[in-house]
Amino acid sequence: MSTSASKSDADYSTGVPGTHSAESTLAARLEALLFVAPGPVTVAQLAAALDLKPRIVEQELKLMAESNSQRGIRLQWGKHGIQWITAPELSEDVERFLELESTSSLTSASLEVLAIIAYQEPVTRPHIDAIRGVNSESSLRTLLRHGMIEEIGRSEGPGRPILYATTADFLTHFGLSSVNELPPIPTDPGEEGSLDTQASEVEGED
Repeated sequence: MSTSASKSDADYSTGVPGTHSAESTLAARLEALLFVAPGPVTVAQLAAALDLKPRIVEQELKLMAESNSQRGIRLQWGKHGIQWITAPELSEDVERFLELESTSSLTSASLEVLAIIAYQEPVTRPHIDAIRGVNSESSLRTLLRHGMIEEIGRSEGPGRPILYATTADFLTHFGLSSVNELPPIPTDPGEEGSLDTQASEVEGED
């Protein structure tokens, strides 16, 4: 029947079973795909996998995000797609359970470098060094090891230095969808801390 496609969309958008069992609502199917995905996935990818219109999938994802907003597992919408993450405020519990090394072990120097990269990415080491007035090589190695930053290419400037930017893991760890959600940098030159202060604020939000 010519209305079968629209009927299928309506069924899944309302959670009414179609060709799947009663338990296989659209929300359940999306949960399963997001759970097994190795990283962020786009609405288009999910829609293609389920043979549904992207708008139907996007509507359901928004409902899922709202219903999970106060739970320990939440949907994160980022520049690379959508994924499940643990609630940022529960990171200490998760890290303690998994015995993971927390970014709380990062030195103030590493946090300062991380803040500079987050606010000015992509950025080179010479630029970071110029802002800080000291060599940042050790801090960059530490941040790379923690997966907070990555090398994304080389500058066209003299010597073609490496360009650094924050990673998806950085966003996930701090509960951000993009670096645009970072708090604004103080504009008053006399205001204490500047980027270093912002690094401490970001870490404190973890």
